[in-house]
Amino acid sequence: MTSIRRSAVVLGSATCLLLTGCGDAGTGGGPGERQLSVLAGFYPLQWAAERVGGERVSVTSATPPGAEPHDLELTPQDVAAISEADLVVHVEGFQPGLDEAVASEAADAAWDAGQAADLSLTTTGEDDHAHEGEEEHAEEGASVDPHFWLDPTRLADVADALAERLTELDPDGADTYAGNAAALRADLEALDAEVQEALSGCAVDTLVTSHDAFGYLGDRYGLDVVGINGLSPTQEPSAAQLAEITELVADRGITTVYTETLVDPAVAETVAAEAGVETAVLDPLEGLTDESAGEDYLEVMRANLATLQEGQNCS
Repeated sequence: MTSIRRSAVVLGSATCLLLTGCGDAGTGGGPGERQLSVLAGFYPLQWAAERVGGERVSVTSATPPGAEPHDLELTPQDVAAISEADLVVHVEGFQPGLDEAVASEAADAAWDAGQAADLSLTTTGEDDHAHEGEEEHAEEGASVDPHFWLDPTRLADVADALAERLTELDPDGADTYAGNAAALRADLEALDAEVQEALSGCAVDTLVTSHDAFGYLGDRYGLDVVGINGLSPTQEPSAAQLAEITELVADRGITTVYTETLVDPAVAETVAAEAGVETAVLDPLEGLTDESAGEDYLEVMRANLATLQEGQNCS
């Protein structure tokens, strides 16, 4: 090969690398393929997207580690990332700031996981915290409870639907997404069976927590959940509500009031002190920190289960 021809080949190869990667320029996770960019609103959605997408997707979270996702405030860089994502996985109504950015910057890329989760519970902040049925959604003062991921079976449904949505964007990855979703469902159904068995013989069936994040867990496993702060962890109860919850703790033989990760424990600790009972930490899995009792969703849920078995006096 002459020096002129050799130079032309080198130049052509360099140009190819810069423009296309010299491989299959389609979407995917193989050599030379571009991964789908997925932006998830907060940790459980991020974890599910990573499990389902595997190497074919690149997943980031809009909520930084250790931050409380309800009141997420986005930077200009965050908004730019939203506008550039192939898919934005969120729960409409859970993070208003993210909803607003999605509507203005990425409406075509948005995917509401709440649709697949069937958000069938609402809360009024009164003594009857959770209700079933679509008609309750119209009840004055009621708010839809978005915390579906604490029911593993609903999270499995979201994973299945997410696999279908990813397949629409990347048809070549259909088998990968379906297989990953099936493996995730198997893990979540195994967890569900463990929780069902462990919480089937509890002496105390009322769960008092810092905020109303555990309604779907309670609905799945037969626990009456009372959130001291309502759906928002920053919504402080009145003195009358605190007194009512303290009385409820005594009346129902509750021995443990649960504080939460990412939430100021002061109000829950006050209720526990007034009622003369213990406190323990439950993780609503809205985000992981260095203090989380596990490395991922499954580990933290099993740590929660151990806490509940002790706090609810389960045999």
